[in-house]
Amino acid sequence: MFTNGLFSVVLLILSNIFMTFAWYGHLKLREYSWFESLPLIGVIVFSWAIAFFEYCLQVPANRLGFKDSGGPFDIMQLKVIQEVITLVVFTVFSTIAFKMELKWNHLAAFFCLVLTVYFIFKK
Repeated sequence: MFTNGLFSVVLLILSNIFMTFAWYGHLKLREYSWFESLPLIGVIVFSWAIAFFEYCLQVPANRLGFKDSGGPFDIMQLKVIQEVITLVVFTVFSTIAFKMELKWNHLAAFFCLVLTVYFIFKK
């Protein structure tokens, strides 16, 4: 059985998959003629429709994970966890969808994020 903290992290991962696709997926979808012909308002509505599911996962993730709601994380820890997940999901997305190459500076930045997580959880 999942604890509130683990369930919160799983929901944050799923939420960030939707968020990344809502924010950046439309750039990849331009390769399709039906999508390229959409006016900007159509692209915005398309992205908002995807973002709806992000919020349906993000809000419960934060509520379940937050200490005052019975979770294990304080507000700063929740935010850092969310940001690290966002960057990991984005990196996977950009390397798969856009064939971006990971370089040494990307790996150095990830190392800094690991340090951020370490320090935010340090008592």
